[in-house]
Amino acid sequence: MYCTIDEVLSMLKDDMIDAILGPEIIEDAEERRAKITPFCQLAIEDACAEIDGYLYKRYPLPMKRAPEVLRKFAKDIAVYNLASRTGIDEDERENTIYIRYKNAIQYLTLVAKGTVSIGPDSDGGEGGGGDDGTGEGAAQDGFRLSSNERIFSRDSMRSW
Repeated sequence: MYCTIDEVLSMLKDDMIDAILGPEIIEDAEERRAKITPFCQLAIEDACAEIDGYLYKRYPLPMKRAPEVLRKFAKDIAVYNLASRTGIDEDERENTIYIRYKNAIQYLTLVAKGTVSIGPDSDGGEGGGGDDGTGEGAAQDGFRLSSNERIFSRDSMRSW
């Protein structure tokens, strides 16, 4: 998982939690948390699956330690997933949630294309795969050509 339930819930205000939970007003904080936790867990799982879909061909999964950029975008996508349960309205708060989601998807699309990297620890946390200053990591995502040894040359053809 790229983020936790606590991290996602910290991004939601009480009125948003009320909207997600439905028309029933729950005053008890523990009861509210117990009711929102399964929705939040599902939203996080969906967000992580969506992120993995973009990373699958470029990075080994699952990652042992998620880069901070993925943690941020996982929270943004999970919050969007929660908010979209009730429908995204065009008011300022929900528009911000939608914009953050679209920005996350735009970034992940660039990662999938190889235009941007998610960082030097993107190999799963054990070294290699990232750019260690030698340029090796940057070249791993680029074009590679190999061929057999040359058979014919001007000198070898002169004997004919």
